Amino acid sequence: MPNGTEHIRAEVVGSLLRPRHLVAARRAVADGTISAAEFKEIEDRAVDQAIALQEGSGLGVLTDGEMRRGIFTGPLTESVEGLEHVPGVKRVWYTDDGPIEEDLPLVVTGALRLRRSSVTEEFGYARARARRRLKVTLPSPLMMLLRWSPRHSTAAYSDVFAMAAAAADIIRTEVQELVRLGCTYVQIDAPEIATLVQQETREWYEQQGISVERILTEGLDLINSVAGAPGVTFAIHLCRGNRNGRWMAAGGYDAVAEALFRRCSGFDRFLLEYDDERSGTFEPLAATPAGKTVVLGLVSTKTAVVEPVGEIVERIQEAAAFVPLEQLAVSTQCGFASMVEAHPELTEDVQAAKIGLVVQAADQVWKN
Repeated sequence: MPNGTEHIRAEVVGSLLRPRHLVAARRAVADGTISAAEFKEIEDRAVDQAIALQEGSGLGVLTDGEMRRGIFTGPLTESVEGLEHVPGVKRVWYTDDGPIEEDLPLVVTGALRLRRSSVTEEFGYARARARRRLKVTLPSPLMMLLRWSPRHSTAAYSDVFAMAAAAADIIRTEVQELVRLGCTYVQIDAPEIATLVQQETREWYEQQGISVERILTEGLDLINSVAGAPGVTFAIHLCRGNRNGRWMAAGGYDAVAEALFRRCSGFDRFLLEYDDERSGTFEPLAATPAGKTVVLGLVSTKTAVVEPVGEIVERIQEAAAFVPLEQLAVSTQCGFASMVEAHPELTEDVQAAKIGLVVQAADQVWKN
């Protein structure tokens, strides 16, 4: 594993809560009531705050909090041509009250082309201010499968995996530029793989004309194709969707673990959601290859309840029955704000407490 990341025992997934003044500034610049230059200054200060919070907590690696993004998929959905909103194209989210359908925010309707590199702006600014190692998060190219419409996308791509390959080319280009700028830790966010743990989700993909078998073979190979550069750590993060308490699937990793570990051989770290019963057991982790690290997402960003540190430590020890302790680390289960509008129960105080909990649990397990 490059650059000693096997010794990083505590990290967050990516996004942090956007300060209220940043959320207000995003609306203001969209409305034209403040200038782009004024907005960028506000955005910069939010990144400064995100870095200070993480450095003060003792995390082993930092992010810029994804402060410059409206949604975690921004590098593919905010900086790329070929997507638009098409009313009536639906997806399903699950809630405690049952499933709900809502319009997809964006659908692939044209050829995907990179308009601007937002991640190089993110890394370039944060690198100049961080005193610890930085990682940059990028969406999986297969996230675009969730924006595929058999009716509206086929004019641009006759095959859904040709579209996914175009997205992979964009992500690969971004990775190469980040590496050129000195980035040594790149994380790919791939919740779409974790959603395959649920039968209803697998059936939904098939109904869209998207073969689940191809996702777990050709698709994983596409994800793996963006990883690999000397001296760079590559991580992949899986969760089952996290939007204001909603989720997209439930079930253990049994259906995807073997394919994930075998085909994503270019990745060093696997950040896996494990904060509640919807994540299943630790048994699938027995397939973890030697030399790879599993980062257990045990601290929830779905709730304001701050878990007891003893509970987190106990669960790490439970996982060590399937993966050697030296191949484990701990993190939050997902980002704190996958979108600008975060879960209303989460506050900056709760966020700070949960980040501190990740560090405290790691210290108890690996430093004592």
